[in-house]
Amino acid sequence: MKKLFTTVLVLALVLQVNAQNQLILHADLGKTKISKHIYGHFSEHLGKCIYGGFYVGENNTKIANSKGVRKDVIEALKKMKIPNLRWPGGCFADTYHWEDGIGPVSQRPKMINTNWGGVTEDNSFGTHDFLNMCELLGAEPYLAANVGSGTVQEFTQWIQYVNFDGESPMSKVRIENGREKAWNVKFWGVGNEAWGCGGNMRVEHYVDIYRQYATFMTDWSNASQIFRIASGANGADYHWTEVLMRDIPHDILDGVALHHYSNVQWSNKGSSTDFNEGQYFATLKSALFMDELVTRHSTIMDRYDPAKKIALVVDEWGGWYDVEPGTNPGFLYQQNTMRDAMIAGVTLNIFNNHSERVRIANLAQTINVLQAVILTKDEKMILTPTYHVMEMYNVHQDGILLPIDLKTNNYQFEGKTLPAVSASASRDQSGTTHISLVNIDAKNAQEISIQLQGTKYNSVTGRILTSATLQDHNTFENPSKVKPETFKGATLASDLKVTLPPFSVVVLELK
Repeated sequence: MKKLFTTVLVLALVLQVNAQNQLILHADLGKTKISKHIYGHFSEHLGKCIYGGFYVGENNTKIANSKGVRKDVIEALKKMKIPNLRWPGGCFADTYHWEDGIGPVSQRPKMINTNWGGVTEDNSFGTHDFLNMCELLGAEPYLAANVGSGTVQEFTQWIQYVNFDGESPMSKVRIENGREKAWNVKFWGVGNEAWGCGGNMRVEHYVDIYRQYATFMTDWSNASQIFRIASGANGADYHWTEVLMRDIPHDILDGVALHHYSNVQWSNKGSSTDFNEGQYFATLKSALFMDELVTRHSTIMDRYDPAKKIALVVDEWGGWYDVEPGTNPGFLYQQNTMRDAMIAGVTLNIFNNHSERVRIANLAQTINVLQAVILTKDEKMILTPTYHVMEMYNVHQDGILLPIDLKTNNYQFEGKTLPAVSASASRDQSGTTHISLVNIDAKNAQEISIQLQGTKYNSVTGRILTSATLQDHNTFENPSKVKPETFKGATLASDLKVTLPPFSVVVLELK
């Protein structure tokens, strides 16, 4: 009898633990749009992101291309619904002089990429190439301009070159270089990481620099409403955001940037593929810290901008590990595993849930660098687990955020805990609801009960990304080892019951 009582008690405790995973979906309370630009990407002149990644040259006969841009890359990014693309940096932006990248390629001066590997670049990929590529992708360009080593005149002439359709010295040069119609670029970064590689400035000094540059950023057409983005904080530097919001006139400030990378620790990042559960746990803790960063920076912004007119722009985020053995340390080439899929899933849920303030974000970086969505090798191209998460989540783009109340079990490791389940939800223009769920627990499945309030649903379908081990990744020899599959772990009755396998990303569709 005592043994039976003990068994019942254990079962009751297990059920109690499982019951902690509860989500209430308020399907009738949504009002905030999840900007599609939260799902943006970053393309820096770094390693093989541009040359060998996006761009292989017009004379390349082995790799199908459109004016030098890989066609397989264009197709993949369009399927992912890439909304915007940031270029040319990063640290590279504050050494880049845009006039070196226009005109006949044979006449463009070479330059040394002093930030990344000390390689010589021939400037064959420049303003026209990038902006025309964005048109092919259907993505809005986000230009990061040179403040660290440039001038106000150089900056404003670039704006005139790409945005002015009337008669002017710069539009005349643009037309001579083969582009009649202006591109009307909206998003402009006023420098990059001014606290570091962009000039090692104090925020008080950068504010004056920003005010000077932003004053002369003129918009000549109704088609392009220039969106000025200030170089923002490095992680938890809340003083930086405070001074930006306090000392920059809000009529010349549209966005404040934030950068945060996820890893074990900066001094010992570890391998991208050969890691243990302790390193995985530490990396996910770093990724989940994004929620605190966004919350606290937003709180500062709320004091000065309660109407939330100024966007928080997280224009660099993702996992950062040691480079792959045998590769140039300055190229930041790393593989991409299920750990990165977890980072992507929880981070995008955080951005969705903070979409009142977070309206632009850029994963670092698109191809062959850091947490890339695409890896290339000569004529071969593979899609990473992160790509698949971004593609699965694109259903949230421009959807209406649906509020949720989430109560989750803990993922436990050696006495430390993290919330096991992450979630966000939206309703698209057709009325279809999507719920994205992530279970970061490395060992345990998580059952979750979802109460559906405010509407009635008749069907549920879904997709899942998971694999046998956290270290699993796609290679050029096995490009489809990790890919989305149909999800069959959800049942719909009065409530929605979902079973999430360990380290999995699930996106549900309810109609």
